[in-house]
Amino acid sequence: MFGIIKETGVDDAGLEDFYKDYFPFPLYKDETLKFYEALGNGSVTDHIMYNPFKAIAALRRHNNRHKEKKIEGNLKGEGIRSGGLIIFGKDGSPQFMVPEQTGTLFDEDELFAALESVRKGGKDGEL
Repeated sequence: MFGIIKETGVDDAGLEDFYKDYFPFPLYKDETLKFYEALGNGSVTDHIMYNPFKAIAALRRHNNRHKEKKIEGNLKGEGIRSGGLIIFGKDGSPQFMVPEQTGTLFDEDELFAALESVRKGGKDGEL
């Protein structure tokens, strides 16, 4: 397991805290943003900003979830580009991908099914 980040030199102390407190796995900088491109070049505003009421509700849910999980954050850095999750097979090829949708949790059942399929050698679309 590894993480991809898009910038350094903006909040390196925050990156260190993220690594230490939440994600103790290798982090790599995607200088060409190819991973973000593969995930659709999403934005945190893609799913919520057309309706201000929806945006406010999504922000409240996001903040409440962070409080419940005792996750601290800040508003440093670019902060608009969204990421997602990519599962790679043993050969290094991408087998499963879920773009992030701000305010929506990943479907754990779908992720576990994808992991199991990849573990058994299944290919893309064989979930």
